[in-house]
Amino acid sequence: MNKKKLPGIGMWLVLIISIYLIYSIVVNMFASLPEMEYSDFVRNIKAENISSMSLEGNTVTVTGKDGGKAKVTIPSLDTMQSDVGEEINAQMSAGTLTQKAHESGISWVAISNILSTVIIIAFMIFFLGKRGGGNFTKSSAKLVEGKTGVTFKDMAGADEAKKELEEVVEFLKNPDKFTRLGARIPKGVLLVGSPGTGKTLLAKAVAGEANVPFFQMSGSNFVELYVGVGASRVRNLFQQAEKSKPCIIFIDEIDAVGRQRGAGMGGGNDEREQTLNQLLVEMDGFSDNEGIIIIAATNRPDVLDPALLRPGRFDRQVVVGMPDLKGREDILRVHSRNKPLADNVDLKEIARATTGYSGANLENLMNEAAIIAAARNHPKITRHDIEDANLKVMMGNESKSRKINDEEKKLTAFHEAGHAVITKLISTDSHVHKVSIMPRGRAGGFTMSVPEEDKNYHSKNGMLEDIMVMLGGRAAEELTMDDISTGASNDLQRATSIARQMVVKYGMSETVGLVSYDSGSEVFLGRDLAQTKPYSEKTAADIDGEIKKILMSQYDKTKQILTDNMAVLEKVANKLIEKETIDGDEFNACFEN
Repeated sequence: MNKKKLPGIGMWLVLIISIYLIYSIVVNMFASLPEMEYSDFVRNIKAENISSMSLEGNTVTVTGKDGGKAKVTIPSLDTMQSDVGEEINAQMSAGTLTQKAHESGISWVAISNILSTVIIIAFMIFFLGKRGGGNFTKSSAKLVEGKTGVTFKDMAGADEAKKELEEVVEFLKNPDKFTRLGARIPKGVLLVGSPGTGKTLLAKAVAGEANVPFFQMSGSNFVELYVGVGASRVRNLFQQAEKSKPCIIFIDEIDAVGRQRGAGMGGGNDEREQTLNQLLVEMDGFSDNEGIIIIAATNRPDVLDPALLRPGRFDRQVVVGMPDLKGREDILRVHSRNKPLADNVDLKEIARATTGYSGANLENLMNEAAIIAAARNHPKITRHDIEDANLKVMMGNESKSRKINDEEKKLTAFHEAGHAVITKLISTDSHVHKVSIMPRGRAGGFTMSVPEEDKNYHSKNGMLEDIMVMLGGRAAEELTMDDISTGASNDLQRATSIARQMVVKYGMSETVGLVSYDSGSEVFLGRDLAQTKPYSEKTAADIDGEIKKILMSQYDKTKQILTDNMAVLEKVANKLIEKETIDGDEFNACFEN
């Protein structure tokens, strides 16, 4: 039977405020009567303008013939009797003036204050009750009964993670299979991966495959301003799970509540640490194989408290990485199932052009392609629609209204030609796909290269090649324009970052040696604030010198290659000035005699 829907909280708020305002108006009408001068009182009595009066002490409350009321302070009863006593007696005998008994001395102001306090308290109780479902400390976890609508068939590009989680599904379906052999299924599974890789979707798929209740909550929902609320919500969450087992508790972004203790300025008594302590206690409180499995997701496993990761709590970590070439193709196939694709669309080619994309990025790419195709009135999504969507996702919309003069156009053309020519001549693992001098987003132009295959590791030579490609634009400007511009600022930042990692992180410098000076951890205020660099000032100077040496050496090589191929550089730049955007085939044609 459907329950009658209660009025929304906004309606209750308006109703309560309206009642209180009406009441205040009425109370004020009686509580603050206007004052009448004694001389005016005497004059009105003699003019028979008063219909009734009541007396208390030296205060007379009078009501005029027009219904208006006022208060009069008399010097004394004898004075009033002397001044208007005869008139009062005569009018009372004639019935034109009546004398009322004084009303009870109730303080309307006091009643108003009491009533307003009661209304505010009642409103707070009602509001907090609505927010917490009747209890402010009650967990706000979203419960999904039965099917979550997601299964492993909806997941692509995460085959290894799915395989590990299939054991969890099997345990929830058939726990006796494990318990009879003395096996203990992990109490907690931590999903670790970059944003957008499908951690939340994986957790829902586990619940959907096992067909069990699924409690979903964000780590930030535990922590509140009020001390103790977070710990109470943790206890309440596990109490709910106890009633619904077998079930899954999913805590998204657990690093919001699970960060290392003692890392803040508040010591060990802040609300977040109390919440974490309660979570640790609850995870330890299970008896073996009770059928409650906790799945948590984070993209910052390095900041989690070690107590969370020990065996018996989150004792299994499942890495949900970026999809490889095959994974991206499978993901694109999933997200294009309900989208009509033209015959010239090759999902494998799109997957090759989207190296480094997460599942969320690929879903957004196909959605943007569908929007572009609809705006162009295409019956199906074409290859051109998807390529434009990819550029839009990577760099923003094309700035067609932006005016550029001939000098800027020429500079941008040689800059992008420098990137493209260096990529063509030295890169061993990628090829130029498109070059453009049309502004997009914050970029004045772009050179889009596509890797031949995915790589899990980067070699020293490959990193040096990347630095040369990034410096190709600045080198081309210097060689052809007799000047340099600010357009290479981002290129310099990325090239410097690679060189620094080579020296500090990967030990690829002969001068600095086979040493890593990269701490690889986050700086915590209060714990690491006073820490110094783990190397001397001389080593710091050596690192800076080695970074500069790498950059200048690769820059000189880049300039030499462009000088030796100046005719090709000019041909590519002129083609860009003419057409503004060229594809890979047009670019490669510039190298033919």
